[in-house]
Amino acid sequence: MKEFFKKIARVIVKTAIMFYCKIVYRAEIIGLENIPKDGPVLVCGNHRSYLDPPIIEASSKRDIRFMAKEELRKNKFLAFLGVIFDGIYVKRDSKDVTAMKTTLKALKDGECVGIFPEGTRNGLEKGEKVKDGAAFFATRTGAKVVPVGVSGGNKAFNKVTVKYGKPIDYSKYKGKKVEKEELDKITQNIMDNIIELTKSGN
Repeated sequence: MKEFFKKIARVIVKTAIMFYCKIVYRAEIIGLENIPKDGPVLVCGNHRSYLDPPIIEASSKRDIRFMAKEELRKNKFLAFLGVIFDGIYVKRDSKDVTAMKTTLKALKDGECVGIFPEGTRNGLEKGEKVKDGAAFFATRTGAKVVPVGVSGGNKAFNKVTVKYGKPIDYSKYKGKKVEKEELDKITQNIMDNIIELTKSGN
């Protein structure tokens, strides 16, 4: 019964968020057909603001379990979304084995997981090294990677565009040992796709 009410809450919350984004940010969503209807999927986007996870969650045709830093639980709204959408919380600056196992299980169960490869808001602008997490999970589970670029919407009534790209298949690596150098290349490929979508979204 608990899961039943959670499903209802998800529909209500998604609808409310999209209504808000349509009114306040004139949100335009492009490429929803690129999200696989079933099977394990990693949704990977650029990270500019706190608006990114909610608008991607609300606009997606599937429920996404976002990986997020543990500190976000201090924000009541984001903590609420974490409960409704079964967020996966990560302890920063440490190898969080529990979060890793939870993510692997979710993907092996055919769920959809959201990751921001930058690891933090505006990570690229800050000169942060892009994290290999998405590449690791994609090669380990065979999950398709759907890149998403979010652009605009820096202020109220400034149009925001969310553009989903075609899924990238790294399943050829599944079951094989993938070296760090190869993971770095895959990570760069994912980020290149994300960045290209942010440009074409303008």
